[in-house]
Amino acid sequence: MRQALEAALGACEGVLPAKGGASADPAEPAFIISPRLSEALSLAVSRHKFQARKGTTVPYMTHLLAVTALVGESGGTEDEMIAALLHDAVEDGGGHSLLKEIESKFGKSVADIVEGCSEHLSESEKAPWLERKQAYLTRLAEAPLNVLRVTCADKLHNAQTIARDLKSQGPSMFERFKGDRDGTLWYYRSLARLYGALVQDEPSLDPGFRAVIRELRETVAGLEG
Repeated sequence: MRQALEAALGACEGVLPAKGGASADPAEPAFIISPRLSEALSLAVSRHKFQARKGTTVPYMTHLLAVTALVGESGGTEDEMIAALLHDAVEDGGGHSLLKEIESKFGKSVADIVEGCSEHLSESEKAPWLERKQAYLTRLAEAPLNVLRVTCADKLHNAQTIARDLKSQGPSMFERFKGDRDGTLWYYRSLARLYGALVQDEPSLDPGFRAVIRELRETVAGLEG
């Protein structure tokens, strides 16, 4: 690394011309983060601190933080960022009681987004994998934009993780998923198609959201190779 550093520093002369004058004032954020986000982070940690990402030892919170960052960087609101932190909490065992707690603490908008992100709310036995995925895709086709922004960020990070693990571990990594390779690729291909259609259906879609959709489609296309 020392040799690489020396080479980089040695090549930097003349790359950027010196700029005189005062620097521009930094831009202000679209909104000021409130204590609600910290409270949501605490709740997410309390619900997921013992979980790891599927088939790995990676703490599950890394996924929630990554999705929240994607939502915020794409132009999402604080409600959408809070929902991103909590988007799996209800589905992963919290059920209706936790959804009510989320509404009480963070408002109906956040609770509605979390509900829209959840494949199921019942504490009873889950439906078979394919049935759940088909029902979820059907619901996404009718979901409001705030739900779609969070779910798109969620699926993008999942797809990015799959792409990374596919490079390092090969096709055997699909064995960790209930849909195996063919089912998993069908699901993500279907998601990419739905979000691609959203771009056509919503010409006023904001640039940040469009960028997340584009990256999802490109990532999923790479999984097919």
